[in-house]
Amino acid sequence: MRKAALALITSAAAAGAAGVALAAPASAATSPSAVCGSGYSVIDHKALTGSTVYLLWNGSSGRNCVVTVKTTSVGTKTRTGAYLYVQGSNPIEDTDSYAYYAGPVSAPAVGKCVQWGGGTNNQWWYSGWTHCS
Repeated sequence: MRKAALALITSAAAAGAAGVALAAPASAATSPSAVCGSGYSVIDHKALTGSTVYLLWNGSSGRNCVVTVKTTSVGTKTRTGAYLYVQGSNPIEDTDSYAYYAGPVSAPAVGKCVQWGGGTNNQWWYSGWTHCS
């Protein structure tokens, strides 16, 4: 076990020295803004049993983003999903067994309404057409 830990530390140091970005652990990125990326702000959310679904907006890019962050069974993989449907486009969904969150799912939405939602094994929710920009 010590050898494996030393190999992991050595690999991480080598990657850092080579200028390769190392991904943060999934548990560190459970802020919806961190998951969607730079420039996104939460504009709506829906608290559910087992998770919270967030709708975010990036005014610079004109994109919406949806992330479902687990609030129970965190760290344990359970069915978790995030859903975004922009008027006039095909719905986008990310549903699988996740330990921390589902998504991000994002799409351009300037001048269009969106339906958004998601959840976990415990409860799912989907909005009607809303947030028309």
